[in-house]
Amino acid sequence: MPIRSLCVYCASSETIPDEHRKYARELGRKLAENGIHMITGGGHVGLMGETANAALAAGGEVTGIIPRFIKQWEVDHRGLTRLIEVESMHERKQKMFNMSDAFAALPGGLGTLDETLEIITWKHLGLHDRPIFLIEAGGYWKPFHNLFDHMIATGYANQGCKDLYTVAADPEEVIATLKALPAAHKGEDSSHI
Repeated sequence: MPIRSLCVYCASSETIPDEHRKYARELGRKLAENGIHMITGGGHVGLMGETANAALAAGGEVTGIIPRFIKQWEVDHRGLTRLIEVESMHERKQKMFNMSDAFAALPGGLGTLDETLEIITWKHLGLHDRPIFLIEAGGYWKPFHNLFDHMIATGYANQGCKDLYTVAADPEEVIATLKALPAAHKGEDSSHI
């Protein structure tokens, strides 16, 4: 498989539907089963923790990248394969980008939306050509797609912006799509993974 590492953006909130937890656990397990190293935000809570725990339980490797100020809140996952501490959110996002061959977004809040939109924007600007997936998890991302349609309809974006990411019904579809891809551009720091 050409993809060796996948960055997973997702919720750190604990007040989330059980259905979304199921998608997170499935993604973690599938990544491990397919030898794909998971890159995450380094927390043990919410979908972030669910995905990492499932990957680790299935024998996978997980690298977390966490800003020091968040680690001080005692939300860091101490059972990861590797935990990297950084100074800022900007450094965290850049490091996650550098280490990842592809990106997937599960449901999440403001942080997940920020990360997802930024990685799509970077692709739009030509800063990378790596695959990006939005995992629907029962239609969670539908309002996001509607916003893109609204931007297109009002002239603020062109139709091609919806081609910057792939909508996946579930983690199985993400893995199947990754397996079918030709050799892709690798994350700059992924060689040591």
